[in-house]
Amino acid sequence: MSESSPAPATRRARVRAPELTGKGGWLNTGGNQYTLADLRGRIVILDFWTFCCINCLHVLDELRELEAKHRDTVVIIGVHSPKFVHEAEHQAVVDAVERYGVEHPVLDDPELATWKQYAVRAWPTLVVIDPEGYVVAQHAGEGHAHALAKLVEELEAEHAAKGTLRRGDGPYVAPEPEPTTLRFPGKALLLPSGNFLVSDTTRQQLVELAADGESVVRRIGSGARGFADGAAEDAVFNEPQGLALLDDGAVVVADTVNHALRRFDPATGRITTLAGTGRQWMQGEATRGPAREVNLSSPWDVAWWRDRVWIAMAGVHQLWAYDPADGTVSVTAGTTNEGLVDGPGAEAWFAQPSGLAATPERLWLADSETSALRWVDPDGAVHTAVGTGLFDFGHRDGAAGQALLQHPLGVTALPDGSVAVSDTYNHALRRYDPATGEVTTLATDLREPSDAVLVGEEIVVVESARHRLTRLRLPEEAVRVEAVAHRTQRAATEVAPGALRLDVIFQAPAGQKLDTRYGPSTRLLVSATPPELLLDGEGAGTDLARDLELNPAVPEGVLHVSAMAASCDDDPANEYPACHVHQQDWGVPVRLADTGAERLPLVLAGLDA
Repeated sequence: MSESSPAPATRRARVRAPELTGKGGWLNTGGNQYTLADLRGRIVILDFWTFCCINCLHVLDELRELEAKHRDTVVIIGVHSPKFVHEAEHQAVVDAVERYGVEHPVLDDPELATWKQYAVRAWPTLVVIDPEGYVVAQHAGEGHAHALAKLVEELEAEHAAKGTLRRGDGPYVAPEPEPTTLRFPGKALLLPSGNFLVSDTTRQQLVELAADGESVVRRIGSGARGFADGAAEDAVFNEPQGLALLDDGAVVVADTVNHALRRFDPATGRITTLAGTGRQWMQGEATRGPAREVNLSSPWDVAWWRDRVWIAMAGVHQLWAYDPADGTVSVTAGTTNEGLVDGPGAEAWFAQPSGLAATPERLWLADSETSALRWVDPDGAVHTAVGTGLFDFGHRDGAAGQALLQHPLGVTALPDGSVAVSDTYNHALRRYDPATGEVTTLATDLREPSDAVLVGEEIVVVESARHRLTRLRLPEEAVRVEAVAHRTQRAATEVAPGALRLDVIFQAPAGQKLDTRYGPSTRLLVSATPPELLLDGEGAGTDLARDLELNPAVPEGVLHVSAMAASCDDDPANEYPACHVHQQDWGVPVRLADTGAERLPLVLAGLDA
């Protein structure tokens, strides 16, 4: 076959794609509104995402290369489908699209209308629509970029041969940049000089501000998106976040999208890499070893505690630590399962830990996806001060056992032993006092506060969505707010009590097969909240199908399902085939009903026949 000959058409199951609807309208299109008919002739990839979700942010980065390579045939559309109440606000979606450098159209769907039409069950989910308007594939979770790239090439060849492929410019229109000093800053640090160091996340830089918190002293980093060490003007970051001061005056930087820890020397301005390879950690890889040889996953914050740099590893729901004495990294707490489980570090579950603060006896932790404030004791055990799980959040003060936060990203130790919580999606600064067990509100009317720094009698808050540092006096009395409680907007799936068949659908991408060279290539982990919901079927196994038994005495709850599949290129002539890991965690709210479904299909990759 000559190089220019079209590839043979592939027979696929095809389902007509439902229309795209969203009450919030379209972003990144120059004000134009679109229907699927307007996109006929293009390969459309729908990315169902929400901006709180670290896995969704991973997928945004996975899609960048595909987006650039196939810009004349592929239209990626982000369908923003909120989990938290704050994420349903249109301006918050506008902010997030800029914050994370989204360079494709986004449909703001605050009521989950399109989510429901496509029967999506997880963030993130990718749906591929062919040039004739049919759904041809669905992928949940991360690690699908290679499969999508191959599918796009097949669809290009197939529809070019049929005459149904239309090439040209897509509907993306870049927004005008705003001339603010900071742009969606993430974290801040008080330097020994009295100046502030701020991670200017969206501009890929660190910025040193004078003691007034406004005047720029210098910028560190070229401002390009990438990964390179060097002098202050040459070094390159990728969405830096957390900052921690070391005893020698250097600063450790959580370089989040580079999956690395960097070292900034304020005296020389030089940037070097302490830990990470630039590649994202995946299941089965090393969890300890020489720091420059071990992959990390979206480190979001760092803190110096008990002679090590502790790392809030948001991408895998764990805490890690970097030991400067021997130059190693290792896991210190968390199983990689997403949820809220206390206990010994090796058994604890976290959900996107995003903020750290150290005191001599406690490492405080903002666990964002469970809207929780948690802490680690010197023995490594994990405790929860505020928060109940993945689906309950709000703004409620009072006794910690019933208090509510909404996706907090920062925590700051106060001199009296209490802590201030940057309660990001409530636009508030909250306080938890371990002595009384009470939660109060210190300040409201902030805009997505993501961190705070104590400066004498004042606290300086990183108002991320107002692009500034805001100085507040620590109030002697709390602000009174009306209590609000929320649950996630996702509708519960009605299932029958008793036997329930769980099917995780995985079809290896074309040209690949399951990698069974070293044993089973799939993994399935199932649990429930409350645990009593599951009478049978809990635990880990290698089969992607499982028979569960649901307790008729528990009317509703959440099934937690984690699936992984590894596939490799199917070429007998290649001794070292390229292999890929596909993985996803689902939290499926369920309600028991006699007329409910007896089968629960979850698509990891492919289509449910």
